[in-house]
Amino acid sequence: MALTYTQLVDAVQSTAENYESTFVASIPLFVRQAEKHVYNTVYIPSLRRNQVGFFSQDNAYLTMPEDFLAVYSMAVVQPGGTFSYLFNKDVSYIREAYSNDAVTGVPKHYAIFDDVSFIVGPTPNDDYQVELHYYYYPPSIVDAGTSWLGDNFDHVLLYGTLINAYIFMKGEEDVLKMYQERYGEGIKQLERLGSGMNRRDEYRSGAKRLSV
Repeated sequence: MALTYTQLVDAVQSTAENYESTFVASIPLFVRQAEKHVYNTVYIPSLRRNQVGFFSQDNAYLTMPEDFLAVYSMAVVQPGGTFSYLFNKDVSYIREAYSNDAVTGVPKHYAIFDDVSFIVGPTPNDDYQVELHYYYYPPSIVDAGTSWLGDNFDHVLLYGTLINAYIFMKGEEDVLKMYQERYGEGIKQLERLGSGMNRRDEYRSGAKRLSV
């Protein structure tokens, strides 16, 4: 059953039996925390985008999309439309393998450099088109009123929010444990859909398989 933000707030208040103003004002935070935990636990195929950008000559850095969560694949688009997929490495590998900045070429490797950028090696010797497939953080149900998670896995969103709410309330441990168990069951169902993907480049590493 689809769950709107209004319905979610009502469900949290009625389940927790708490209508106190401080608690109600904190519900948006509980929801955002639950959403972020879900999106960082399971990478959902429906929440994947692709973006075309450019590597600049003599610039080893590429800015991430603002809604970036994790890489699916990165490729240089060669003249004529040929795709050359880059290998995912650590920053330390790129620093060591391409320690001479004067050595440039078509990028072959990339790493997540910081919260807003990638680093590639070798440093581009020309301007190249790059296609990035990535998982993204969708707009929160708090802001949009509805969301993919609320429409498709409402129980995961509800119990994730209730866990945060009950911790805030310092509620009874047995009730909290029940919420955690229900949430864990929902996450397992979601993992079957999302294939339990780890933080890695799937083009090179392949998708993680779950036993069924």
